Amino acid sequence: MKRGLVIGKFMPLHNGHIALINFAAAQCDELIVSMSFTEHDPIDAELRFHWIKATFTDKKIRVEKITDNFDNESLALDARTALWAPVMKQTYPPIHILFSSEAYGEPFAHHLGATHVAFDPSRSQVPVSATKIRQQPFRYWEHIPAVVRPYFVKKICFFGPESTGKSTMAQRMAAHYHTEFVPEVARELLTSNDFTLDDIAAIGHAQYNRVIEKTQTANKLLFCDTDAITTQIYSRHYLNAVPEIVHELEHKVTYDLYFLMDIDVPWIADGLRDLGDHREKMLHVFRAALEQRNIPFIDVRGSYEQREAVVRKAVDAMLDSGRG
Repeated sequence: MKRGLVIGKFMPLHNGHIALINFAAAQCDELIVSMSFTEHDPIDAELRFHWIKATFTDKKIRVEKITDNFDNESLALDARTALWAPVMKQTYPPIHILFSSEAYGEPFAHHLGATHVAFDPSRSQVPVSATKIRQQPFRYWEHIPAVVRPYFVKKICFFGPESTGKSTMAQRMAAHYHTEFVPEVARELLTSNDFTLDDIAAIGHAQYNRVIEKTQTANKLLFCDTDAITTQIYSRHYLNAVPEIVHELEHKVTYDLYFLMDIDVPWIADGLRDLGDHREKMLHVFRAALEQRNIPFIDVRGSYEQREAVVRKAVDAMLDSGRG
């Protein structure tokens, strides 16, 4: 039995990690992939563990996680890895080969009593690091595996009263940026404005589920016609109450950019819209909802062409920064 070891935080898992693990697995009877974590990591440990498990289904690859409470970053690599080795020996069966792309590989292998095999230490095959991806995910998008990409998708919400162009803008922007959009799911569930709190709860769940679904296939950006705050506003307006679940759902999805759509475009009736005489009041309600939550937003007003220019300028800046 020839057993190998790959260690890392995988924060996030990227194509360089995948290449390393596949390289190592090809040379072992069993490969242990050990993911270290702390409670303070910027990416949740269970999510990272899921990414690795979902990516590597070969039974010879054994994915494990270990609490990172045995390191001392103030030490030189030889002394640091001397702390790691006893923990690994106590945790895992005997390791024969350590695979790595890092400078710690040689001293760590020595303390393990294992052979070190380096893989692409210059990162010429996959020129990326987890730190670079966290800092600028869009710049390194091609190096992020499909299972990880949804974590970095930026959700953009078009927010505001009825008949302000939110649906059209979401669709147009999705087409322009070659990605997905989420419609106002309430319109698929309602035929009139005669609804109940149970209906509102169902709308909240459906909207949330559609966002999660579309995030899985979005290309960097996801344009959303509405959000849970909007559902709360209309529930309060029509029913004087809001189901608790809709408040809970608000905190389960974070939108990275809000556009507040002004009412300086014609109001168009469509069967469900009935607030044409209350547009200014509703715009104030929507604006106040964002301000009360300290959510930054960009005002969008003017002609449809001017509105699209405002949106594209802000989205392009997000893409150009690479940060998302």
